[in-house]
Amino acid sequence: MADPLYFSVWFPNFDEADMLPRVISVMKQFPFSQQRPGITYLSVHPVSWNEATVLERRFTPGITPEEAATVASELLHEDYAYIFEAYWDLWILDPNQRQWSMQPTAVQFILQGVEFGEQTAVETGHVQVDMGLDAPFLLETESLTLEGEDRIRINVQRLVEFTIKVEKNTGATGRLLWSDSEDNLAQKLISRLQRIQ
Repeated sequence: MADPLYFSVWFPNFDEADMLPRVISVMKQFPFSQQRPGITYLSVHPVSWNEATVLERRFTPGITPEEAATVASELLHEDYAYIFEAYWDLWILDPNQRQWSMQPTAVQFILQGVEFGEQTAVETGHVQVDMGLDAPFLLETESLTLEGEDRIRINVQRLVEFTIKVEKNTGATGRLLWSDSEDNLAQKLISRLQRIQ
Protein backbone atom coordinates (compact mmCIF):
# COMPACT_ATOMS: atom_id res chain seq x y z
CA MET A 1 0.00 0.00 0.00
CA ALA A 2 1.34 3.44 -0.96
CA ASP A 3 2.14 6.00 1.74
CA PRO A 4 2.61 9.77 1.54
CA LEU A 5 6.25 10.72 0.99
CA TYR A 6 7.88 13.83 2.49
CA PHE A 7 11.24 15.55 2.40
CA SER A 8 11.90 17.85 5.39
CA VAL A 9 14.62 20.50 5.43
CA TRP A 10 15.89 22.56 8.39
CA PHE A 11 18.09 25.65 8.35
CA PRO A 12 20.37 27.20 11.00
CA ASN A 13 18.55 30.55 10.87
CA PHE A 14 14.92 30.90 9.97
CA ASP A 15 13.61 34.28 11.02
CA GLU A 16 11.14 36.22 8.89
CA ALA A 17 13.83 37.66 6.59
CA ASP A 18 15.21 34.14 5.91
CA MET A 19 11.94 32.41 5.08
CA LEU A 20 11.44 33.23 1.40
CA PRO A 21 15.12 33.07 0.36
CA ARG A 22 15.33 29.61 1.99
CA VAL A 23 12.28 28.19 0.22
CA ILE A 24 13.48 29.69 -3.08
CA SER A 25 16.84 27.95 -2.58
CA VAL A 26 15.05 24.60 -2.18
CA MET A 27 12.71 25.13 -5.13
CA LYS A 28 15.63 26.08 -7.39
CA GLN A 29 17.10 22.58 -6.88
CA PHE A 30 13.88 20.95 -8.06
CA PRO A 31 13.65 19.39 -11.55
CA PHE A 32 10.46 21.11 -12.72
CA SER A 33 8.23 19.29 -15.20
CA GLN A 34 8.94 19.95 -18.86
CA GLN A 35 5.21 19.61 -19.52
CA ARG A 36 4.01 21.84 -16.63
CA PRO A 37 6.95 24.02 -15.55
CA GLY A 38 7.08 26.55 -12.75
CA ILE A 39 5.02 27.24 -9.64
CA THR A 40 1.36 26.70 -10.52
CA TYR A 41 -0.35 27.48 -7.18
CA LEU A 42 0.28 29.44 -3.99
CA SER A 43 -1.74 29.51 -0.77
CA VAL A 44 -1.08 31.41 2.45
CA HIS A 45 -2.26 30.01 5.80
CA PRO A 46 -2.31 32.19 8.95
CA VAL A 47 -1.55 30.89 12.46
CA SER A 48 -2.48 27.18 11.97
CA TRP A 49 -3.82 24.71 9.43
CA ASN A 50 -7.26 25.11 11.06
CA GLU A 51 -7.57 28.72 9.87
CA ALA A 52 -8.93 29.73 6.47
CA THR A 53 -6.38 30.75 3.83
CA VAL A 54 -5.80 34.47 3.36
CA LEU A 55 -4.56 34.06 -0.21
CA GLU A 56 -4.91 31.45 -2.96
CA ARG A 57 -3.59 32.01 -6.47
CA ARG A 58 -3.24 29.76 -9.50
CA PHE A 59 -0.67 30.53 -12.18
CA THR A 60 -1.17 29.41 -15.78
CA PRO A 61 1.42 29.09 -17.12
CA GLY A 62 3.57 28.45 -14.05
CA ILE A 63 5.82 31.21 -12.71
CA THR A 64 9.37 31.13 -11.33
CA PRO A 65 10.04 30.47 -7.63
CA GLU A 66 11.21 34.08 -7.30
CA GLU A 67 7.96 35.42 -8.80
CA ALA A 68 5.88 33.21 -6.50
CA ALA A 69 7.89 34.37 -3.49
CA THR A 70 7.28 38.00 -4.49
CA VAL A 71 3.52 37.34 -4.38
CA ALA A 72 3.88 35.66 -0.97
CA SER A 73 6.09 38.47 0.38
CA GLU A 74 3.07 40.75 0.67
CA LEU A 75 1.84 38.52 3.53
CA LEU A 76 5.11 37.52 5.19
CA HIS A 77 4.80 36.60 8.89
CA GLU A 78 6.58 34.13 11.20
CA ASP A 79 3.22 32.62 12.22
CA TYR A 80 2.13 31.89 8.63
CA ALA A 81 2.63 28.90 6.34
CA TYR A 82 2.92 29.03 2.56
CA ILE A 83 2.23 26.27 0.04
CA PHE A 84 3.87 26.48 -3.37
CA GLU A 85 2.70 23.80 -5.81
CA ALA A 86 4.76 22.56 -8.73
CA TYR A 87 5.13 19.46 -10.90
CA TRP A 88 7.92 17.13 -11.90
CA ASP A 89 7.89 14.42 -14.54
CA LEU A 90 7.83 10.86 -13.21
CA TRP A 91 7.25 7.49 -14.82
CA ILE A 92 3.78 6.29 -13.80
CA LEU A 93 2.28 2.86 -14.44
CA ASP A 94 -1.32 2.81 -15.66
CA PRO A 95 -2.69 -0.25 -13.82
CA ASN A 96 -5.41 -0.88 -16.43
CA GLN A 97 -3.33 -0.48 -19.58
CA ARG A 98 -0.17 -1.93 -17.96
CA GLN A 99 1.79 0.79 -19.72
CA TRP A 100 4.29 3.35 -18.40
CA SER A 101 4.14 7.02 -19.30
CA MET A 102 6.03 10.12 -18.19
CA GLN A 103 3.49 12.30 -16.38
CA PRO A 104 3.57 15.62 -14.54
CA THR A 105 3.18 14.77 -10.84
CA ALA A 106 2.26 17.35 -8.20
CA VAL A 107 4.62 18.34 -5.39
CA GLN A 108 3.99 20.90 -2.65
CA PHE A 109 6.71 23.01 -1.03
CA ILE A 110 5.39 23.89 2.43
CA LEU A 111 7.14 26.82 4.09
CA GLN A 112 6.34 27.06 7.80
CA GLY A 113 7.25 30.08 9.87
CA VAL A 114 8.79 29.28 13.25
CA GLU A 115 5.66 30.51 15.08
CA PHE A 116 3.17 28.75 12.79
CA GLY A 117 0.90 26.16 14.42
CA GLU A 118 2.48 24.81 17.53
CA GLN A 119 5.93 25.40 16.09
CA THR A 120 5.46 22.40 13.81
CA ALA A 121 8.53 23.37 11.77
CA VAL A 122 10.70 21.95 14.56
CA GLU A 123 9.41 18.45 13.74
CA THR A 124 8.38 18.60 10.09
CA GLY A 125 10.95 21.04 8.72
CA HIS A 126 11.22 24.73 7.95
CA VAL A 127 10.54 23.63 4.39
CA GLN A 128 8.64 20.40 3.94
CA VAL A 129 8.23 18.95 0.47
CA ASP A 130 5.09 16.85 0.09
CA MET A 131 5.91 14.48 -2.76
CA GLY A 132 2.54 12.75 -2.89
CA LEU A 133 2.43 8.97 -2.64
CA ASP A 134 5.60 6.85 -2.63
CA ALA A 135 4.24 4.48 -5.31
CA PRO A 136 6.29 5.94 -8.23
CA PHE A 137 9.45 5.11 -6.25
CA LEU A 138 8.51 1.74 -4.77
CA LEU A 139 5.49 0.17 -6.47
CA GLU A 140 5.84 -2.57 -3.87
CA THR A 141 2.79 -4.61 -4.85
CA GLU A 142 3.81 -4.95 -8.50
CA SER A 143 5.96 -7.61 -10.08
CA LEU A 144 8.00 -5.53 -12.48
CA THR A 145 9.15 -6.18 -16.02
CA LEU A 146 12.59 -5.02 -17.14
CA GLU A 147 10.97 -1.84 -18.44
CA GLY A 148 9.23 -1.30 -15.09
CA GLU A 149 12.48 -1.82 -13.19
CA ASP A 150 14.14 0.81 -15.37
CA ARG A 151 11.27 3.29 -14.82
CA ILE A 152 11.38 2.87 -11.02
CA ARG A 153 15.18 3.26 -11.05
CA ILE A 154 14.86 6.54 -13.01
CA ASN A 155 12.24 7.89 -10.57
CA VAL A 156 14.38 6.99 -7.54
CA GLN A 157 17.44 8.55 -9.17
CA ARG A 158 15.51 11.78 -9.76
CA LEU A 159 14.40 11.81 -6.09
CA VAL A 160 17.90 11.15 -4.75
CA GLU A 161 19.47 13.79 -7.02
CA PHE A 162 16.99 16.39 -5.76
CA THR A 163 17.71 15.63 -2.08
CA ILE A 164 21.48 15.75 -2.67
CA LYS A 165 21.23 19.09 -4.49
CA VAL A 166 19.24 20.53 -1.58
CA GLU A 167 21.89 19.33 0.86
CA LYS A 168 24.76 20.80 -1.17
CA ASN A 169 23.28 24.07 -2.41
CA THR A 170 20.87 25.53 0.16
CA GLY A 171 22.78 25.88 3.43
CA ALA A 172 20.48 23.37 5.11
CA THR A 173 21.69 21.88 8.39
CA GLY A 174 19.28 18.95 8.39
CA ARG A 175 17.22 16.95 5.92
CA LEU A 176 15.04 13.87 6.18
CA LEU A 177 13.23 11.83 3.56
CA TRP A 178 10.33 10.04 5.27
CA SER A 179 6.89 8.54 4.83
CA ASP A 180 3.84 7.93 7.01
CA SER A 181 4.70 4.24 7.09
CA GLU A 182 6.29 2.90 10.25
CA ASP A 183 8.81 1.10 8.03
CA ASN A 184 12.18 2.70 7.37
CA LEU A 185 11.81 4.49 4.03
CA ALA A 186 15.51 4.34 3.17
CA GLN A 187 15.48 0.60 3.79
CA LYS A 188 12.38 0.18 1.62
CA LEU A 189 14.03 2.10 -1.25
CA ILE A 190 17.26 0.10 -0.94
CA SER A 191 15.32 -3.16 -0.81
CA ARG A 192 13.29 -2.27 -3.91
CA LEU A 193 16.39 -1.22 -5.84
CA GLN A 194 18.17 -4.45 -4.88
CA ARG A 195 15.25 -6.49 -6.23
CA ILE A 196 15.50 -4.72 -9.58
CA GLN A 197 19.28 -4.89 -10.02
